[in-house]
Amino acid sequence: MVSAPIPVTGGMGRGPGGRRCATRSNEAVHIVASSVSRFRSMCLGEWPLAVALLALSGCNHLACTTANVEGVRAYETGNYELARQRFNQALAVNPSGADGYYNLAATYHRLGKLQNNSADLKQAEDLYNQCLDRNPNHNDCYRSLAVLLVDTQRPDAAMRLLEGWSVRNPQRADPKIEIARLLEELGDRDKAVQRLQEALTVEPNNARALAALGRIREEAGDLAQALTDYQRSLAVNRFQPHVLARVAVLQATVGGTSSTASTPAGQTRVVDQPQRSSRY
Repeated sequence: MVSAPIPVTGGMGRGPGGRRCATRSNEAVHIVASSVSRFRSMCLGEWPLAVALLALSGCNHLACTTANVEGVRAYETGNYELARQRFNQALAVNPSGADGYYNLAATYHRLGKLQNNSADLKQAEDLYNQCLDRNPNHNDCYRSLAVLLVDTQRPDAAMRLLEGWSVRNPQRADPKIEIARLLEELGDRDKAVQRLQEALTVEPNNARALAALGRIREEAGDLAQALTDYQRSLAVNRFQPHVLARVAVLQATVGGTSSTASTPAGQTRVVDQPQRSSRY
């Protein structure tokens, strides 16, 4: 299961519990708000609940920024109806901003899951697609839309969505990482590893791919290689407390530290009709 979104409005740093905080309105913030393993959600994650990054970007007007920040705060406190109102206000001011559609989609997605409301889930899907119409490489939108498709019993459509993204962006690691996430959820760990290795071929120092690969290897019992993968991930991004925790455990288990060198990685707002058919 993957965690839900909560945006913050402060400066970039570490908040309580090590969460990332943003200091400017154009920085997106991650939020962990589900009962699943935090470490798992930071690596590949599980799929039944959406991970949403409520973005504070996309506003060039004070009214838009104010509405967006208020929407983020409302979402953070669980007041999803108010969040929906505020995000709609932000979109009314800036209807071309992809992040506005993403924020509103994440809110509908959350409401749809909490209330088992198919109409809200359908609205979320339309809004995610409108986000992608405006930003064809919106990573978080691809991830959340894929989650929604799995939520609504369409894993094949989720795979087509992510594969199409990957084909259009062969030199990006993110699509491959998200495909690996889905493959693992569908029970194909070997292919998930293969996709992570492909991600590392194009981006050898991708911290997410390394941490995800380390977790799969740890679960498979390859503790020494898992430790190496985790350490490589931390060398790229040391602000990963859950990866640090796994390193500490494995060091105690394996005995000593391993080299950081590794074997080669092998209210409804619908402005227009989204282009979903060509995606999945």
